[in-house]
Amino acid sequence: MAVWLMKTEPDVFSIDDLVKAAKKTAPWEGVRNYQARNFMKTMEVGDLVYIYHSSCETPGIFGKAIVAKLAYPDPTAFDAKSDYYDAKSDPKNPRWFMVDVAFQEKLAKPLLLSDLKNYPELKDFTLLKRGNRLSVFPVQAPYFKVLEALSAH
Repeated sequence: MAVWLMKTEPDVFSIDDLVKAAKKTAPWEGVRNYQARNFMKTMEVGDLVYIYHSSCETPGIFGKAIVAKLAYPDPTAFDAKSDYYDAKSDPKNPRWFMVDVAFQEKLAKPLLLSDLKNYPELKDFTLLKRGNRLSVFPVQAPYFKVLEALSAH
């Protein structure tokens, strides 16, 4: 099982929205970064996903999900009415992909970005690196162990 972190703006889609979704499963649509897209294309069903709320008053990890469906073309790229429309994306040769995620748990106490910065063992964690803008990235084993320990408290 691989472990991932997926960022979302909670006013667009949050862990609470995932809880309310049909069967507590939702598509992770609208990713428009090639590296993040490539990461999603390598995801396997059952991989763990940390749901991170960004661009908000208290950014942090608020819950967990699992990958429920392998990467498939993101239809929002072909919809001119969508905020995620990409005129250069062609259904016959799609540029953008998404996965479906299924709710696993909401953390009793979110792992806030401000708190995560205080753990020396996370100093090289991608999330904490200056200038990191990726919305989807892998969580390496040492960081997963720390996050799991912190989320158990």
